[in-house]
Amino acid sequence: MKASVVIRSKDEADRLRLTLTSLACQSEPAEVVVVNDGSSDHTSEVLADAPDRLDLKVVHHAKPAGRSAAANAGAEKATGDILIFLDGDTLAAPDFVARHMDRHREKPNLIVRGETYHLRCTRPFLDPEAGTAKPGEEERVARMSASERSRSLVTREQIETDFAGIDRRGQPGIYPGFGPRRLYDLEMEALRAPVDCGVLWTAASGANQSLSRAAFIASGGFHPSISINEHRELALRLCLSGMSMTACEGRSYHMTHRSGWRDPLEDLEWEDIFYAAHPRPDVALMPLFWQSLSELDSVPEAARILSLPQLAQAAASCAGLEGRETVRAAYIAAQVNNDRAMASSLAGEA
Repeated sequence: MKASVVIRSKDEADRLRLTLTSLACQSEPAEVVVVNDGSSDHTSEVLADAPDRLDLKVVHHAKPAGRSAAANAGAEKATGDILIFLDGDTLAAPDFVARHMDRHREKPNLIVRGETYHLRCTRPFLDPEAGTAKPGEEERVARMSASERSRSLVTREQIETDFAGIDRRGQPGIYPGFGPRRLYDLEMEALRAPVDCGVLWTAASGANQSLSRAAFIASGGFHPSISINEHRELALRLCLSGMSMTACEGRSYHMTHRSGWRDPLEDLEWEDIFYAAHPRPDVALMPLFWQSLSELDSVPEAARILSLPQLAQAAASCAGLEGRETVRAAYIAAQVNNDRAMASSLAGEA
C-alpha cells in the first residue's frame, strides 16, 4: 500500500519549501503531488529546487482554479493507494505518513484525520526561515530582539535535525485562539470515542486527512463550487456511502501567517451550496454548534450545542423539518421553552 501526499499551494513559496523539507524526512516515504494553483510568487523555483530524495510530481495551473479544483487535480495525478491531503503552509511530523498508513492497514474504508497543530511564532514572517517581515509587519519584526527572532524562526536545518524543538512550539488547533482550540479538542474527542455519534463528518479537516484514492475518485472528489468546508461536504458524502471517520496521531503544524482566519461563520458562500446538496438537520445546525463555542453570546444559553454527540441529538430532534432557518429556529425555541418550563417547575416546588 502506497501513499500520495497531495498539496494545493498558491503564493506561499517560502512556507512550501519548508513543507517539502518535512516530507523529505518521513520515516515512511510517500509520493508528493504539488498543485501550484496559479501562484505569482517564486513557487516554481521552490519546486524546481525541491529535495532530490522526494518522489515529486507537480501540476501547474496558469490561473488559480480554487481549493477544491486544485485538490482534485492533484488526486488525479497521484498514483498512491491512499491520498493524504496537506496544505503548502503546513509541516508534517517525521512519522506523519506512517501514522496515517498504519490506520489504513488496520481497516479499510476509513477517512483518517490526524492531529492538527499550529505554530503561532511564524505569523509575522513572509519567510519563516529567513525571518523576513510580511507586508504590514515590518515594525513588529524590527522590534524583535535577536533572541526572540531566533526562537521564532523555522528552518530546514531544524526540520531535519531537531523536529522535536518545533513540536515543543506547536499548539493544538489549526489556528490560535480559544475557539479553534475548543473545536479541535471536541472533534478529536469524538473521533477517538469508541462509538460513532453519527455526525463525525463534521470533524473532517482540510489538511492532515487521508482516504482511499479509489473512493475519492469514485465520489467525484471535492465539490467544485465550495472553497471552504469542502472537506466536510466530501466527508458527509463518503460517510453516507459507508465509510467511517477516525483519528490518528500523525501530527501537522500550520505555519500561521495571518491574524484571524477564514471563518465559516462569516464567509458564508459555502452554506447555500452545502445545504442544497444535503438538506439535513445536522447540516443546518452545524453553524449553531460553532457559534456555541465562540466567546460571543450569539446563542441562548439553553440552546447551546457543546459537543458532537449533542449535535447529533439536536439534529435528531429536528427530523422532518425543512429549511436551514426553520430547523435552527425550531431547535432554539424548543430548548428555550424547555428551559423556561423547568425553571417555572423548580420555582413552583420552592
